[in-house]
Amino acid sequence: MNTNRARSALGRYGETLAARRLAEAGLTVLERNWRCGRTGEIDIVARDGDVLVVCEVKTRRAGAFEHPMAAVSPEKTRRLRGLAEHWIHAHGGAPPGGVRIDVVGVLLPRRGAPVVEHARGVA
Repeated sequence: MNTNRARSALGRYGETLAARRLAEAGLTVLERNWRCGRTGEIDIVARDGDVLVVCEVKTRRAGAFEHPMAAVSPEKTRRLRGLAEHWIHAHGGAPPGGVRIDVVGVLLPRRGAPVVEHARGVA
């Protein structure tokens, strides 16, 4: 398997774990991998009460250089805010509770269960 396909499979697996974690936390997952032309992609769009949640998922194997949560830069959060605006425009307007940017970090150890961390309102 080439590295891009392996990375893609790893990312999809992490997003599935993240969507499950968000649902367990009471959020409603509205969409996964929403694309906006060349602007980019939102990993998970969810609703938390009357708040729209744009969620970035970062998945890493144990022993990776950086923790998954550290991979979301200020530039990335700016891009996510812009994507959220596009999503809102395409889906009929802003929710009453506004928009929140969350990050879910998924760490896959060599043995044992994955570690899934959900950080709310990172930007």
